[in-house]
Amino acid sequence: MYLPSHFEQTDPAALHALLREHPLATLVSTGPEGLTADLIPLELDPSVGPHGVLRGHVARANPLWRVAEGQSVLAVFNGPQAYVTPSWYPSKAATHKVVPTWNYTTVHAHGRLRAVDEAPWLHSLVDRLTQARETPRERPWSVDDAPADYMDQMLRAIVGIEIPVERLVGKWKLSQNRLPADRQGVVEGLALESDAQARQMANLVAQAARG
Repeated sequence: MYLPSHFEQTDPAALHALLREHPLATLVSTGPEGLTADLIPLELDPSVGPHGVLRGHVARANPLWRVAEGQSVLAVFNGPQAYVTPSWYPSKAATHKVVPTWNYTTVHAHGRLRAVDEAPWLHSLVDRLTQARETPRERPWSVDDAPADYMDQMLRAIVGIEIPVERLVGKWKLSQNRLPADRQGVVEGLALESDAQARQMANLVAQAARG
């Protein structure tokens, strides 16, 4: 990933927060036909190792867990992103030397994949993943709501994956390369957009401007 120093995010708390809030990762691995990418929700356990460990599961029919066993893989997590029009820059009126861009936040997690084909491990993982998304709901669904024999059948159809994270690389592109007045213009412009991610980006740009 191209990473100018002014866009680099190194705060472990910020990196981990993005992984938790946006757990659907693009998992990149190499197979017989070259690079492949799978969208997989991954759980972060920050208590293991220097950078934490990622855990998830794939369909047993997915060759990923066999092909990528022991292989170096890359999990890409994307946070809020938004288009930035140069019309928001006050400097446009002075120089007209402005172009559109895109602001975004992303974390790349590097590590070696390990397949886990153990029913208790999988049951515990699925239960945690479910609780993480269901608990805030008014009527949360629980793994225990499904018949036990049905859950056993579903668990046999998946295989766990675990990725001890060897390296985390974060990029927060938040208009840090613009003049203060232009950054404020971006904040005000994004805040008026109807898209929720744009409004999230407005808050991130404002936070970055405050240092």
